[in-house]
Formats: sequence, structure tokens, C-alpha cells
Amino acid sequence: MISKSTSPTNKRRDVAIIILYDIEKKILLQHRSETALRNPGYWAFFGGGIEENETPIDTVMRETYEELRYKLNKPKLVLTQKPVNARVMYVFMEQYDGLQKLELHEGQDMRWISLPYPKELKISEHDQEVLEYIRGKY
Repeated sequence: MISKSTSPTNKRRDVAIIILYDIEKKILLQHRSETALRNPGYWAFFGGGIEENETPIDTVMRETYEELRYKLNKPKLVLTQKPVNARVMYVFMEQYDGLQKLELHEGQDMRWISLPYPKELKISEHDQEVLEYIRGKY
């Protein structure tokens, strides 16, 4: 069973992220704002912290809707990772349905990218590891 969230007083907490990919096998990344608390100005995945009494799947569904106004259908858990800034990161993937309009509600930009990703993008080491892991798996 997948664990519930960590204590709200703990700075490091479990997170759940979504990797949306399109029919061309491009993935969607968010350009975090320059004022973001974690990784300002970096390109990253959409998602966020697991709240108390919330499962990782609940979190990824909620965060995707909050940040993109996109309702996930059946996100698949593909990886769990223990990065420096979180206890556990649950990585989900789902193919973008192409029907729902994506509306950016967090960050300064978003972009569909091909893998291997463009080297000029500022991406954290743990997110680079995730990108390498999923490459060719969808």
C-alpha cells in the first residue's frame, strides 16, 4: 500500500507529479516562477505535496486540475523516487487526451518537449533522472 502524507510540520514531504505526454511522445513541463519556494526558474513537472489524509493518486488528480484545469483519466504510477527535497516522489504518467484545453495556473510557462530534452532547459538533477528513466517507456 502507498503511504499517506507526511506531517504538515515536516519541511520535506511526499509529493506526486504527473508526466503528461502527447501522441508525438512529447512531455509537458512547467517553467516554475522566479519566486517559487523550490527550484525557482527551473523547468519541472506538474504536481505537488501530498496533503494530510490524501493518497498520491488523490494528490496528482487535484494538483493537475489546480495547475492545468485538466482532469486526469487513469494516471499510471511508473516510479517512486527519493529526491533531496522530498521524502518520496510518486511519478505518474498519462497520455494527454487532446480534447481538454490546458490552462496554466501555476508557473510562468509550459512547453511540450521531446526526449532527450533540450540541454538549455534548467532541470533539477532528480527530474533529469526521472526523464532518463521514462525515456522510451511510453
